[in-house]
Amino acid sequence: MKIGNQKVVAISYTLRVANGQIVDEANTQRPFAYLHGAENVLPQFEANLAGLAVGDAFDFKLSAADGYGEYDEEFVHEFDRQMFAQVPADMLEIGRILPMQDQYGNPLDGEIVEIADTKIVLDFNHPLAGEELHFVGKVLNIREASTEEMQHGHVHGEGGVNH
Repeated sequence: MKIGNQKVVAISYTLRVANGQIVDEANTQRPFAYLHGAENVLPQFEANLAGLAVGDAFDFKLSAADGYGEYDEEFVHEFDRQMFAQVPADMLEIGRILPMQDQYGNPLDGEIVEIADTKIVLDFNHPLAGEELHFVGKVLNIREASTEEMQHGHVHGEGGVNH
C-alpha cells in the first residue's frame, strides 16, 4: 500500500531548521500519525510523502514559504500593559506564550518578546516562521482510514485523537 488520500499514515521523523537544531521528533515508540489528504499537515509535507510505502525513508526540505511562511513584522503587536493586569506576574516573562483571541474569537498564541513599564509586545508569527524545515524519517505504517476518521477528518486511536 502506498501513501495517498484517505490513508492513515504513521511515520517517525526528525525535524531540523537551517542551523541544524532539532525542533521536533517522532520515534517508532511514539510515531506521528495523520490522515493523508485531510489538510491536517503542511501541503508540501504531504506532497513529499505521497506515493511512499511502509519502510520507505524520506529526506526533504521545505522553504519557509512552503512551511510556516516568512517571518512578518506585521504580526508583532504592542499592547498596553494594563490589558494584562489580571495575568499572574510569573506568566509575564520574555519567551512565554500567551493564549489570546483575535477580534473574531479565533485562538492565537503570542510570544512575549518585550516587557516595559507601560507596554508588552507579543509576536504572533508561528515559531517556525521564516525557517527552512528539514525532515528526515521513515514510513512505519499505512492503513485505510475508517469511515469515522474520514468524517471527522483526523486519525483516531493510537497516534490520533481518542474521543
